[in-house]
Amino acid sequence: MSFDQTVASLTPEMYSRLKLAVELGKWPDGKALTPEQKELSLQAVLLWQSQHGDEPEHMTLDRQGNLVMKSKQELKEQFK
Repeated sequence: MSFDQTVASLTPEMYSRLKLAVELGKWPDGKALTPEQKELSLQAVLLWQSQHGDEPEHMTLDRQGNLVMKSKQELKEQFK
């Protein structure tokens, strides 16, 4: 299975856990990510975001691979 296929098969829950691991720098069991794991995990998170592009976060990638940054006003409106 290719990297793209593997990322495409991630469920939203799996994506969330992988994203959290990248953000914290450690796996749920507390073990630190190696530099290689961190790099591959970050690539997977970014690729998943570009494929699903529906994240309500302030900075994500859209389905075309473009960086999308929301203003403070847009975020306030979104979370009313």
